[in-house]
Amino acid sequence: MKIDKSKHDSEPDKKPKKIKKWAKELLSILLIVSLFSFALDYYYSANMPSGSAPHIVGTGLNGEILNVNELSKNQPVVVYFWATWCGACSLVSPTIERFSQDNPVVSVALSSGDDAQIRQYMQENKYQFSVLNDVTGTQSQNWGVRVTPTVVIIRDGEIKNITTGVLSPMGLWFRVFMS
Repeated sequence: MKIDKSKHDSEPDKKPKKIKKWAKELLSILLIVSLFSFALDYYYSANMPSGSAPHIVGTGLNGEILNVNELSKNQPVVVYFWATWCGACSLVSPTIERFSQDNPVVSVALSSGDDAQIRQYMQENKYQFSVLNDVTGTQSQNWGVRVTPTVVIIRDGEIKNITTGVLSPMGLWFRVFMS
């Protein structure tokens, strides 16, 4: 009985080619998704300010006085525009919560009800980050916020980075580090 070795020898060669093909496909998809994400970020942040940050000063839900430009002296501050009804915000808020445990964060709740409703939402989700309730929409209009969530990194009163949509913990840390 004669065994045809040529058939068996060629099978191992097919595996690396398949892996390379899938790796190229995955890389292509990742590149397309990244480009799409950057394009969306650019589109949604086009009307937002650059350079000097508009003032955000107010009393937080816990009674603390929040002044973003003062907080941003010599350190980056994350300003997080969000809403209780925002689905994507429910994915980003845990990242903001973790980050806020060791770093300054000021969040601005948009169209989310009165202070009591936001406090209840914060308690239900065990969030501790600082919140300004933008009941009238003044803050979001001053900033040109068109979509939630929007995350802005400010350092020394200057806008260093703006991103919109879902943000991973690594994405947030990277943006803050680059600021």
